[in-house]
Amino acid sequence: MGTIIILSSSIRTGRKSHRVAEFIANVIQSDGVHQAEMHDLNHYRFPVFEERLKFLADPLPELLALSDAIRASVGVIIVAPEYNGSFPAALKNVLDVFTDEWKMKPIGLCAVSGGHFGGAQLLQSLQFTLWKVGAWVVPASFQVPFVDKTFKEDGSTEDTEGLKKRLKLLTDKLYWSIEANARMQEA
Repeated sequence: MGTIIILSSSIRTGRKSHRVAEFIANVIQSDGVHQAEMHDLNHYRFPVFEERLKFLADPLPELLALSDAIRASVGVIIVAPEYNGSFPAALKNVLDVFTDEWKMKPIGLCAVSGGHFGGAQLLQSLQFTLWKVGAWVVPASFQVPFVDKTFKEDGSTEDTEGLKKRLKLLTDKLYWSIEANARMQEA
């Protein structure tokens, strides 16, 4: 059993994607296959990217802590809302500041939107960015359209079983990728 980081990437006031991140963390924790560890970019409030972590003379302790957590994890699920057809600047900031942390790390993607398409454009731009930094993006995603209708303000939902079934498509691929990655590192 390893730790999967759930990276909640919105720092926006009134954000709704964090409800989805909490749901995912709870489902993974209850699966018992891996542990879930929430990392909320809203709590970190990193400054705007100025240099990669490995080149910073005096990095923030929070940057080092998140770096260590990502390195120690067996995988990451990034939960991101779609903003103007892409992903939040806070997430881009974190993707840019780290380098080796992402290399061959199994990554699952969750796109959240208020509309019909569930963040389809966000997935395209995020997959390309992750490919450029050397991450291993699994070939499945968990999309949540109409987040306001799907998750109430308190994080509850009326479609728990349906959402778990859709999330399982992503977690099955992520768990397989985690196992494959472990075997490749052993070889």
